[in-house]
Amino acid sequence: MTTDKFTNRTVGEIVTANYQTASVFQSYGIDFCCGGNITVEKACEKKGIDPDEVYTALGNTVQSSNGAHNYNQWSLEFLIDYIINNHHTYVRSKMPEIDAFARKVAKVHGRRHPELNEIQQLVKKLYTEILDHLEKEEKDVFPYIQKLNGGANGVTFSSEEAHYDYEVHPVTLMEEEHDEAGGIMERIQELSEDFSPPQDACTTYRLLFKYLEDFQKDLHKHVHLENNILFPKALKLEKS
Repeated sequence: MTTDKFTNRTVGEIVTANYQTASVFQSYGIDFCCGGNITVEKACEKKGIDPDEVYTALGNTVQSSNGAHNYNQWSLEFLIDYIINNHHTYVRSKMPEIDAFARKVAKVHGRRHPELNEIQQLVKKLYTEILDHLEKEEKDVFPYIQKLNGGANGVTFSSEEAHYDYEVHPVTLMEEEHDEAGGIMERIQELSEDFSPPQDACTTYRLLFKYLEDFQKDLHKHVHLENNILFPKALKLEKS
């Protein structure tokens, strides 16, 4: 991919073609997963950034990223396994610790730093919702995609076979829930001033912010792999 081609692609498409470019968008605060369906120029306009600066950074990153994973070329079966084994496992292992830290830090430091109380409530909400989200994907959405990928003709999503009730197409619901999780993390980032602990923060306080920052980075990649690669390919199979 050359620099001139960036001008004709959305942010999500650029990251889909080369995930290493995600680091460029992250450095400029540009959303490449939930909000990745806009051009670089439009994203830069919203942020007040010179697009030529971003194009240059993207070009340099692409030139130096030989040998990196090309998730867009993976089979859907392999991609689903990767998402479950890496991102779902990460969420299930990390969220209980983040939730416990958020409760402890809010209890000890919440009076001096009242924003911690809102952060704790947001973490609690995210913890509950995201575990439910993972279950929907593993029990209903991913098996449906695997059926599509198996070449079965005329496969449609059946609510009768599902473990959950769906008022909309399950892929649409997953994308809506991704937006919700992303919005929660954006609010936490805002409240924590970009995950920057104050000078009087104890070790647990600092670890909480580090864990939240790491969680957001993992969430961005997780959502990107589904919204920009897995789901579009599944919907294309559904229509074929």
